[in-house]
Amino acid sequence: MVEKVGFIGLGIMGKPMAKNLISAGYELTVYNRSPEKADELAGDGATVAESPKDVAAQSDIIVTMLPDSPQVYEVVAGENGILEGISDGALVVDMSTISPVVTEELAVAVKEKGASMLDAPVSGGDVGAIEGTLSIMVGGDEGDFERAKPLFEVMGKTVTHVGPTGAGQVTKAANQIVVALTIEAVSEALVLGSKGGVAPEKILDVLGGGLAGNKVMEVKREKFLSHTFDPGFRSELHHKDLGIALTAGREYGVALPVTAIVDQMLLAMRKKGWGGEDHSALLRIIEDLSQHEIG
Repeated sequence: MVEKVGFIGLGIMGKPMAKNLISAGYELTVYNRSPEKADELAGDGATVAESPKDVAAQSDIIVTMLPDSPQVYEVVAGENGILEGISDGALVVDMSTISPVVTEELAVAVKEKGASMLDAPVSGGDVGAIEGTLSIMVGGDEGDFERAKPLFEVMGKTVTHVGPTGAGQVTKAANQIVVALTIEAVSEALVLGSKGGVAPEKILDVLGGGLAGNKVMEVKREKFLSHTFDPGFRSELHHKDLGIALTAGREYGVALPVTAIVDQMLLAMRKKGWGGEDHSALLRIIEDLSQHEIG
């Protein structure tokens, strides 16, 4: 029997992820704080719920895709939240990127209701969400992972069980370090090359063919070259993610010196009013410091 699925959080990432599940034949009940986004999916066959509690009451598996720890906590444990409507044996799958500490706290609360929880943050941005090619890193019980795996395989291409509860969030923190530092490194290379008289597209072509090649240059190429930074992933959210990584580093006694520097660059973006732009707009910080715009 195909399980009934609830989906809460229909933003840049959540909406296409939910649409892919609908296209795969899942019976979806959806909720979003801004109801018009949920209403759009009603046209695709989804049932719109009035609260997270209602989603939980109608679902065997409840997926959440929300911006940060406070929103996940409120949706799961707040008034009219998932815990008020969840059934014995249900499964909560949080695909947001949040604090591992909050994840572990919520997993305990869900277990007390006779249900279980996975933390399953993703990487791949809006393109990966739309195309169903996300990388999904999952923490929690292996049996729960196997139960949710058919859903993950609709939404993602690389699906990995990385360990117990919270391990998904720790892995995502590691992922966000690499992505942020790579964007910053590519930005430095582009500004240096451009200032030295080399066309930015040529720099990306050459670097992409050697050891310096990376996914950032492939996925963010047009944003770098066009200076069109409509968000696939907002820089303010990446700033939040590096905060999670730095907190984890402090807790585990791990030095993250360059992560701290890029974290401050992302903070500067927020202060300049660029927090809503794509994280590839880190390029603008290097340009600003160098007083040189590529191209």
